[in-house]
Amino acid sequence: MNHLVPSNPFHTAALRLSDAPAVRAEGEGRVHGKVILIGEHSVVYGQPAIALPVNSVEASVTLRLFDRARIDSDLYVGLSDVAPEEVAPVLAAVQAVTEAAGFDKGRVGVTIRSSVPVGRGLGSSAAVAGAIVNAAASVAGLPWTMDERYELIQAAERVAHGTPSGLDARTVISEHPVYFQRGEASGIEVGAPFGFVIADTGLPSFTAQALAGVRALHELDREMATTAVQRLGELTEASRVALADGDTEALGALLNEAHGLLTEIDVSSPELNDLVTAARDAGAAGAKLTGGGLGGCIIALAASPEATEDLAAAMRTAGAADVWTMTLEATR
Repeated sequence: MNHLVPSNPFHTAALRLSDAPAVRAEGEGRVHGKVILIGEHSVVYGQPAIALPVNSVEASVTLRLFDRARIDSDLYVGLSDVAPEEVAPVLAAVQAVTEAAGFDKGRVGVTIRSSVPVGRGLGSSAAVAGAIVNAAASVAGLPWTMDERYELIQAAERVAHGTPSGLDARTVISEHPVYFQRGEASGIEVGAPFGFVIADTGLPSFTAQALAGVRALHELDREMATTAVQRLGELTEASRVALADGDTEALGALLNEAHGLLTEIDVSSPELNDLVTAARDAGAAGAKLTGGGLGGCIIALAASPEATEDLAAAMRTAGAADVWTMTLEATR
């Protein structure tokens, strides 16, 4: 099978339709959201990160071949060639799959429906791109590998985020927790079930601004920034062990320390800190911001899977704009 070229996803060796079943006029694609358990920001500097699939939020796409390309989404409905800048990542994903699948240019239309909140650190842009990729594979009858799907999603992520780590693109198409470092993803052992609550501040996460702030901190106080990044990497490694051991108490303590470090490097916010405090006061084993920061969501570890719903209720009482629960099941 031909492989996509990671460094230039818009000019890949097309997977010829003659090698696959006949092209259909319509196909469906669906992927879930994601949440970073630990390692955001430090992952940009070569440290590891751990992310979890979030099945309670998802993006679905219907892809059709029309006479002219078009988009039907919550952000924009109309022809693709006059679409606004807000849907540029969607256009990038469509262009990538058009070239990879050998579709006629200017004919691909997508209908997008997504419950992944935009700008909250739950992988909205990657989820939409992933659903487009899966829908295109369905239409073209092409059995793209996970690596090939990842590269196509990254084409859209580069437009959405500039220089994405790749963590979102890997996690939205994974059914299992992802350990990610320097572009490589691997699985994680989970020794016992863990219950998590994701709580939304109601404010967008300013990822680009937060990343720029951390870069500026490296220039102003390299020792402090480097120490924080290295420690976040150590906490991520320790979290991998705690997950494998099924140790809720240890994992909670690691999440708490990580939030403290993220606060020190100025990527938290008063709203995030308030929800973190409320989660801990409600009995969470640990809580921290998740994603880019400066807004967005927190992730809180319940004292036990059975305590997850009570913790979620406490987050709603504390003023969270939205709340999602999830259970990470044991793998052994």
